[in-house]
Order: sequence, then structure tokens, then C-alpha cells
Amino acid sequence: MLVMKLTLLEGRSKEKKQVLARRLTQAAARHLGERAETIRLILYEVPRAHWMVGGVSLEEPDGR
Repeated sequence: MLVMKLTLLEGRSKEKKQVLARRLTQAAARHLGERAETIRLILYEVPRAHWMVGGVSLEEPDGR
């Protein structure tokens, strides 16, 4: 069994995340020779206020 963990900024639609999950699962299955049914994907969505670049949150006016 393979477990993939993906961290991304929150705000994407449910549909976009479903497509991403399907494509990542298919790619991993193809490249590793695993069945897609054995692959797990966990999406961690982080608020902009909790994502820091250079010590500044993306929520701040000078955040990137």
C-alpha cells in the first residue's frame, strides 16, 4: 500500500481536488506497478494565514 500526502493552500474547488486525486493516483499506480485501489492520498489544506514564506504569512499584504 502507498500513502501519498499533499499539502496545498486551501481554496480550490471540490471538483479540482477530485481530478487531482484521480490523476495523482493513476500516475502513481502506473509508475509503481500498483493497483489504484491500494493507493491512499491525503490532502492537507492550509489557510493562507498559516503558510509562511520568509517568516511572513501569505495573508499579509507583503506576503508572496
